[in-house]
Amino acid sequence: MAAQKTAVVTGGTRGIGHGLAQEFLNRGVNVVICGRSQGAVDNALTELNPHAIDGARVVGTPCDVTQYDQVEALWGFAKKEFGTIDIWINNAGMSNTRFPIGRLPQDEVDAVTAVNLIGTMNGAQVALKGMTEQGQGALYNFEGFGSNGMKQFGMSLYGCTKFGLTYFTKSLIKETKGSPVIVGYMSPGIVITDLSMRDRGKMAPERWEYVRKVFNIIADRVETVTPWLVENVLANNKHGTRIAWLTGRKAAGRFIKSRFVSTKNRFPELNLE
Repeated sequence: MAAQKTAVVTGGTRGIGHGLAQEFLNRGVNVVICGRSQGAVDNALTELNPHAIDGARVVGTPCDVTQYDQVEALWGFAKKEFGTIDIWINNAGMSNTRFPIGRLPQDEVDAVTAVNLIGTMNGAQVALKGMTEQGQGALYNFEGFGSNGMKQFGMSLYGCTKFGLTYFTKSLIKETKGSPVIVGYMSPGIVITDLSMRDRGKMAPERWEYVRKVFNIIADRVETVTPWLVENVLANNKHGTRIAWLTGRKAAGRFIKSRFVSTKNRFPELNLE
């Protein structure tokens, strides 16, 4: 019987991170999650515990990923609980309100930049150092809208951070070639979460209508995407792998299909007033 694996998922208290944690547990993998508050962590642990099988456990601790010392403490916490950390996923991230950059408050600009860029860099530094010392491990950074250079109204800030993270991950892959640590990307595509729904009451009606139509064509739910992502992470043993759910070919196919098949009711919650 193979030794039980352990995965750390930053931002694992909600959304895609929560879904990833659940799917790891469903496969008998130990999981460590973090969130910004003890309350958020406790609530997530209550929800996740029933999914643990084959002796797997889930634990969690508060962690602000923008603070390097807190990310170091997260590694130490995981190490104390489980010994070896096999997988580290830098999932924690923030999206901005879909306004032009000139309309965004400075605290939102600072927060999105810090969490998406500095938070991921902190996680990568800590995980690479720890995994190199233990002689093995796999690190994955999350791509998102903007990673491929695509542009959209109101997404300049978020897209910039994800474009930068893709460059950062490509550089890490080159720097760690031949090391005992696998480095790769994860790309979930567009997923319906509380973050993707946050702008419903802030956008002009015509802008929301456009976003809603796009979501209904190419978005997916957490429970659809995360099992596939986890299966591919656990199966991967290749350095530099990009694990992408929504490929360009798949997205194009969905847009073509939408010409002939109605997609307007795929996500009824998108139509809420």
